[in-house]
Amino acid sequence: MAMNASSSPTKSSDELVLKSKLWNGRDEPRVAFASVSAEEDKPFNFLHVLFDCAIAGGTAGVFVEAALYPIDTIKTRLQAAHGGGKINLKGLYSGLVGNLAGVFPASAIFLGIYEPVKQKLLETFPENLSAFAHLTAGAVGGAASSLVRVPTEVIKQRIQTGQFTSAPDAVRLIVRREGLKGLFAGYGSFLLRDLPFDAIQFCIYEQLLLGYKLAARRSLSNAENAIVGAFAGAITGAVTAPLDVIKTRLMVQGSANQYKGICDCVSTIAREEGISTLFKGMGRRVLWIGIGGSIFFGVLEKTKEVLAQRHFNSQDSSSFKLD
Repeated sequence: MAMNASSSPTKSSDELVLKSKLWNGRDEPRVAFASVSAEEDKPFNFLHVLFDCAIAGGTAGVFVEAALYPIDTIKTRLQAAHGGGKINLKGLYSGLVGNLAGVFPASAIFLGIYEPVKQKLLETFPENLSAFAHLTAGAVGGAASSLVRVPTEVIKQRIQTGQFTSAPDAVRLIVRREGLKGLFAGYGSFLLRDLPFDAIQFCIYEQLLLGYKLAARRSLSNAENAIVGAFAGAITGAVTAPLDVIKTRLMVQGSANQYKGICDCVSTIAREEGISTLFKGMGRRVLWIGIGGSIFFGVLEKTKEVLAQRHFNSQDSSSFKLD
């Protein structure tokens, strides 16, 4: 939105203040939650951000995983099928409960690390490098959460492809046959896919959110946050689709060790099945992650808002008692 050249100095000053607040993601209603403020010397402020982001992230992760699990199962079976093999459409919720038990802590770790790192980087870097702060924070959060996300993903995909019937059986038999390293099968390909995915998705979301706020000159509604999240998810899902196929093949191969690594996996797929196989299930992936982005970021922002309001009410109550 262009600024009026005939505006009074006071109005121009107000617009600059608004722009500054929106740029830093610290609009008035959410300041209690969103930032680690250098202006307030409160020793527990960082811990509040860490705890609240972990709760918000875990909640959002569980919601989106439960809602879209059947689509994820179909996508996994399509990617794991060799050649023109048919896929089984039964048991689309197989392994859901065990997967949610891993998704909550993984998402909590990611957001619990992402938000404080992002805020610190935004305080350190100039405004024109905000995208770099978002990219870096996303990669750091993804790396930290991968220690939980990879075993969760391995177990989930083995169950989805019919190798096991439950999470406890999957853990026991994988460790017995492949050792503890079996739970981290495809770890390199997971990082190859998920670190760029996390970094790109959150960077796109934060930058779109920033542009939307500057244009609208107000905070966004939950529905608007969800729409922005859908765009961010769909774009990122399309860009990282081949990496997702590689990751799935490496994770579900088990003790057969058909592929010796990422490069061997790519060359074998291209030679035996054609390069188009690397884009297998891409349409469903874009749909799944687009809808997932909408749910995840919608629930995330709503949960953050509820937690921020809780802290605000608690502070008001404390002030009232002191008065």
